[in-house]
Amino acid sequence: MIGPSWRDDHGQAFPIYVVVVAGLLFAALAFFVVGQASVVRSDAQGAADAAALAAARDARDHLVPGVDLVTLQPEDWKKVLEGDLLYAGGACGAARDFAAKNDATAYCDPDSPRFRVEVETTGTVGDSVVPGVSGRHGTADATAVIEPRCQLNAPVADSSPSPSPGGQGKPASVEIKCKGRGVIKFDPARPEPWSTLARTLFAVRLVD
Repeated sequence: MIGPSWRDDHGQAFPIYVVVVAGLLFAALAFFVVGQASVVRSDAQGAADAAALAAARDARDHLVPGVDLVTLQPEDWKKVLEGDLLYAGGACGAARDFAAKNDATAYCDPDSPRFRVEVETTGTVGDSVVPGVSGRHGTADATAVIEPRCQLNAPVADSSPSPSPGGQGKPASVEIKCKGRGVIKFDPARPEPWSTLARTLFAVRLVD
């Protein structure tokens, strides 16, 4: 009596064991897919952040074509320091280039001083046991902003002292007061490249 009863119990338990193991395997695969999706989403957000910052920095580092810092008067410097003369023509190209370096494609919306970028990863989650997840690309968006952090302090000298041989006065040096940097001086006789000066005059950061 004991032998047959034990064999019957063993036979009934085996299907249950198979179902439990299958359930555990499915759960493990599902968790793996969730992890993959999280990685793809994280990659997309990283690409979006980098692309948005690239767009804003490109705009910060370029002035509107034709603007010559050496000839600017104080009223023109006010426009420069407020960001009104920054040039965003290459910003979206920079965003797309950075997205491509992060295996993603980008759509850029330049509305200077704000630059919003949406990206989609080239890679996908891959095959999945979870319905609707297989082959899905990661997507994300980010916005970067250019923030002025300096203001015109005062002209250092009269804007038109003694006339030059050509009949025009020498452009005045200007003093610019910046947060955290004190006062810096722009001397038309020894001008810094705009891309170098711009990193002092403007901050670039991500915003929500």
